[in-house]
Amino acid sequence: MQASAFDDAVGRARDFAPFLAMLLQRDPEFSLASLASPVDVDPSLPPAVALRRARRRVALSVAIGDLAGIFDLTEVTHRLSDFADKALDLAIQTALVERYPDAEPRGFAAIALGKQGSRELNYSSDIDPIFLFDPATLPTRRNEEPVEAAVRIGKRVVELLQARDGEGYVLRVDLRLRPTPEATPIALPIDAAITYYESQALPWERAAFIRSRAAAGDIALGNRFLDAIRPFVWRRSLDFGAIGEIVAITQRIRDHYSQGQAFGPGYDLKRGRGGIREIEFFAQIHQLIHGGRDPALRVPDTREALAALAAAGRIDAREAALLSDAYVALRTAEHHVQMIDDRQTHELPGAEALDRVAKLDGRAQGAAMLDHLRPHVDHVAAIFDRLAAPAAPSLSADPVKLNDQLAAARFDDPDTAAARIAAWRAGRYPALRSAAAQAALEAVLPSLVGALADAPVPQAALLRLDRLLERLPSAINIFRLLEARPALTALLAQLLSHAPTLADELARRPDLLDGLIDASAFDPVPSVEELAAEMQTRERGADYQVRLEHVRRVVGDRRFALGTQIIAGAADPLAVASGYSRVAEAAVEVLTSATIAEFSRAHGRVPDSEFVILALGRLGGGALTHASDLDLIYLFTGDFSAESDGPKPLGATLYYNRLAQRVTAALSVPTAAGPLYSIDTRLRPSGTQGPLVVNVDSFARYQREDAWTWEHMALTRARPVFGSPAARAALDEIIGGVLAGDRPERDVVADAIRMRAEMAAHKPPQGPLDAKLLPGGLVDLEFTVHVAQLTRRTGFDPDLGRAIELLGLPASLREAHDLLTRLLVTMRLVAPDAAEPEAPATRALVARALGQGNWEGVVVAFDAARQEVRAAWDGVTHGQAARSDADGI
Repeated sequence: MQASAFDDAVGRARDFAPFLAMLLQRDPEFSLASLASPVDVDPSLPPAVALRRARRRVALSVAIGDLAGIFDLTEVTHRLSDFADKALDLAIQTALVERYPDAEPRGFAAIALGKQGSRELNYSSDIDPIFLFDPATLPTRRNEEPVEAAVRIGKRVVELLQARDGEGYVLRVDLRLRPTPEATPIALPIDAAITYYESQALPWERAAFIRSRAAAGDIALGNRFLDAIRPFVWRRSLDFGAIGEIVAITQRIRDHYSQGQAFGPGYDLKRGRGGIREIEFFAQIHQLIHGGRDPALRVPDTREALAALAAAGRIDAREAALLSDAYVALRTAEHHVQMIDDRQTHELPGAEALDRVAKLDGRAQGAAMLDHLRPHVDHVAAIFDRLAAPAAPSLSADPVKLNDQLAAARFDDPDTAAARIAAWRAGRYPALRSAAAQAALEAVLPSLVGALADAPVPQAALLRLDRLLERLPSAINIFRLLEARPALTALLAQLLSHAPTLADELARRPDLLDGLIDASAFDPVPSVEELAAEMQTRERGADYQVRLEHVRRVVGDRRFALGTQIIAGAADPLAVASGYSRVAEAAVEVLTSATIAEFSRAHGRVPDSEFVILALGRLGGGALTHASDLDLIYLFTGDFSAESDGPKPLGATLYYNRLAQRVTAALSVPTAAGPLYSIDTRLRPSGTQGPLVVNVDSFARYQREDAWTWEHMALTRARPVFGSPAARAALDEIIGGVLAGDRPERDVVADAIRMRAEMAAHKPPQGPLDAKLLPGGLVDLEFTVHVAQLTRRTGFDPDLGRAIELLGLPASLREAHDLLTRLLVTMRLVAPDAAEPEAPATRALVARALGQGNWEGVVVAFDAARQEVRAAWDGVTHGQAARSDADGI
């Protein structure tokens, strides 16, 4: 059986790990028997050569033994660590003998820290020793200070291990764990080191020495040092200062390594949330707390430490088992990632590279590997999160006591709330059924219930939270985030109370809350250029789908934050509408560029031609709502009879029509990151009866000769949003000429009245607060302005508010425009059906957004604005009626 497993492992190594394939090629005699015993260093060779050849054999035997299942994780890490000890010791002896051939090689020691110290070294790890020397026993030359000698020895040791040549290298060496590495020599005198650790050391250094041992060189000297600093590491009493150290260590991980926290491709197996480092710190923190009084807990090996802590009753035995199992899974995955190219990486790669790691691991594809690791990461994250969280009063499991607690929390309907909480505790929804989810729920319930009780609309918030939990695939992350950020819990209660639109988005993407932690979420949206830069993924070599997904996530984060600004009263809805538009324009820019690049790989580019996008409607006017679709016209410049120059050439018209379909898909197809935008291309020449993309010259000819009045009205809000500056300028010139009069003579007023009547018949208002479709709403205002623009041939600006001013229309009409727009943008969030909000608190929110003192003020202002608009539109229609009567006479 071992022979079969060995052969299979060798095959996978050849197929999926270039580094292992190279080792196998260089060692044709490697066989199953090679795994029987640890690798020896050939004493007949020069030490530098012997160590490098031994390292290659260790790397190969450990990898194949691991992949074949012959070696477990303990055997793997012990073989790697023992070789590192042997190599480090031989390097020290060699450096001493080379420099002082007649002296006894002593007085210089290496203290192993980290994974080498606990004999848990990973496959492609560096080592983190501290070099110490004893000035009284270290050999020196005449007139040579001991510190000078020690530094020379240390440099030679590093060179012997780390320098690369034709034989490769032995170990990477990192000496930065010594005290103040930027100011101290690479080797420290023992007495100075002891003084530092007794008086000046930082909290993280205390934790580092849990996994320390004298590994090489003068072992007696190293043990003398460790014995001297033991009281610094293992303190007899636990005080609040020690608790502060523990919290600082915990926060250090999360704050310092913000990248790679989310599980999936790019996840950092070592530093990510729920990763290897958190398992190690979980054990070390409990060791720091209890190891001062219980020497049995002073175990450097992580899994042995977890077992010892569980046996002593210091941690839950089940949690210890979960962490230990996760440690094996994550460390094994880390090793296999590193075996591919012998790189010191801890990240799960993306796309095909992840599939390669998975196949090396013996799995069919990357998704299977993620499925294997995900439960372990979730368990670790849940356990570790509880460690750093302060204890909070729990909610009773007894129904009567729970009801009393909810009533005391000022909940307006404690019976209903108690029933919901009982259902959550019973695991009604899949997201709440795991032990980790239940633990996270219990941890956050006290603060969550308090926030819901204080919410503007407690009952609505509770019901929407229940619906959110029903739809979540996992509730652990959102519970942990809320537990750690109480202010965020209160904001969530506001969102759930007022904004069903945002609550629905949160159910799809719970990580949207992450973006609200920082106060910058309430800053104004930056420029289109800055947003586009943000949407460009920083992942080198990211494929097309990764780039699309990144844009979708940024857009989702930005839109969610903009909606939250309105709910929190942090921004004017007009500014939010402008922000929505800039986000959309940046998305169009980045996604279209990415799609063109991807499309051109197969079909090349059309010479002397380019793709151009014209925005109309609310995007053209720079005033989107949260729910707005994007009205776009796709165009291209150059000769329509040209052909692309790629491997699969296409005629220009077919090329751009296929490209436009890809762009539409990139902007609209829902993915795991959620939906992006609905795309409406019906405003293109000839509408749905015409091609999706037309040549700019054809577009110009159509607008000048064939377009209908409604198309020219739409053109008043047209604005190029993609294309070179020259193409945009040319398109602006065409539009300007058409609007100025280079178009068919039509009865604009009569056409507009007829179109408005047809719209009213086929698209009635949704509710009593439909600021768009009600008589006197924004549609009537748009028709009024566009008729004035087309008949007067002036006042053109895509921004409707500025157009009103350019036309010299009454200031009251601009005020009506602003109020109606604020109402539309706000209602898309709080009442998408345009119904009057029932909750007084939501009415107060709408009033605040509109700059009114109360709901009565909203009603009065809304009616006044509609009357203003209606009067202006009536002026258009009555004027037409008068002209018709005159014509009849």
